[in-house]
Amino acid sequence: MEVQVTTSRRKALSRPVTYPSRWLATVLVSAATLGVSAQALAEDPIKVGILHSLSGTMAISESTLKDTVEMLIEQQNAQGGLLGRQLEAVVVDPASNWPLFAERARELLAQEEVDVIFGNWTSVSRKAVLPVVEELNGLLFYPVQYEGEESSENVFYTGAAPNQQAIPAVNYLHDQVGVERWVLAGTDYVYPRTTNRILEAYLREEFGVAEEDILVNYTPFGHSDWQNIVAEVRRFGAEGKKTAVVSTINGDANVPFYRELANQGIDAADIPVVAFSVGEQELSGLDTGPLVGHLAAWNYFMSVDTDENYDFIDAWIDYTGDEESVTNDPMEAHYIGFNMWAEAVRKAGTTEVDAVKDAIIGVTVPNLSGGHAAMMPNHHITKPVLIGEIQDNGQFDVVWQTPSTVAGDAWSDYLPGSRDLVSDWRAPMRCGNFNVANGSCGGSTAAEEAEVALAE
Repeated sequence: MEVQVTTSRRKALSRPVTYPSRWLATVLVSAATLGVSAQALAEDPIKVGILHSLSGTMAISESTLKDTVEMLIEQQNAQGGLLGRQLEAVVVDPASNWPLFAERARELLAQEEVDVIFGNWTSVSRKAVLPVVEELNGLLFYPVQYEGEESSENVFYTGAAPNQQAIPAVNYLHDQVGVERWVLAGTDYVYPRTTNRILEAYLREEFGVAEEDILVNYTPFGHSDWQNIVAEVRRFGAEGKKTAVVSTINGDANVPFYRELANQGIDAADIPVVAFSVGEQELSGLDTGPLVGHLAAWNYFMSVDTDENYDFIDAWIDYTGDEESVTNDPMEAHYIGFNMWAEAVRKAGTTEVDAVKDAIIGVTVPNLSGGHAAMMPNHHITKPVLIGEIQDNGQFDVVWQTPSTVAGDAWSDYLPGSRDLVSDWRAPMRCGNFNVANGSCGGSTAAEEAEVALAE
């Protein structure tokens, strides 16, 4: 028989729990009588860092991810924790401030001494954190689609690489919709710029798209005045060729963007938009009626019809107490990443970072689409790719998906500096950017990349 010491779920996740010494002594004696290890009950908790913006322009997307990790911690504790120890959430708010992400990551690792971090959304925030987690040998599970061109020994990329989202989405638009002209619209930072460089090269190399048939536009975070840009998109699409918008717009700027599309009468039949950073959470703040038919490319949708997904949705609604709560792709990525980390800890028999890094490669856990996700040697995972069509209830109808899961590729085949690089964190290679042409490892460039990303 097992005895668990619990408090209300919110309090248990926000701070360590202390008890009167006489009470604790009584519990330990009772536990020993029942065959439970007093040492396990008295051990310090396993600290789980949560590094997500709870304020600022990215709070619309990231605050839900903080809640997701807290729910997963609560569920794990209800099952007895890990290695006989309870888990404790340590939450910080980087406030959509990219340099502050690095400071908060250092706080989590150096002061709070967390065993793992789940966090970040934007690539610039991840770039800011990379030198810190490498210097302090931390573990970061990153749950959002990104531009690739990176593989760190200390990061596990549970969101999509370009070959698991951007490339399949473009293929769908070209092959199934007949798109010939392309608007690449994004927020002005590293993820959209790098993704669009890959897409431009891909469109030219694979489909022979001319330069004049590609329109690229970038706007700042939180951009709200879309009238002129949407008008330019409308003119670009009125020149006799089927046109689509590939959107890497992030955060709350999506709300006025979609509103302006509706205001100017641009619907999916004329110029479809396929988004890489708009899911159920972002649509919950919109009147989706005028957006029906526009698309998103993800690796999970709330509308997926599986028992695993229904169980997850029920747990989420129960946790939030809100029947209108929605789930989305980055939430599933945290679900997968958290379960992979927990399995690796069990496999290693410790939360020690180097042991977990070795143990996690090859770990396979269920996803919410009825299949499984596996951690690859390049610290990316296998994922299905789904194209969803916006419905008037704010959900997505899946109109296309890959027949099987796709392994994430850290390095693009369409950029000259990347096509010769491979990543493999197993011994003896242990390299994230091994050049197969000259047989050398480039080593970590995290500090330089962080400086460039923050400067831009």
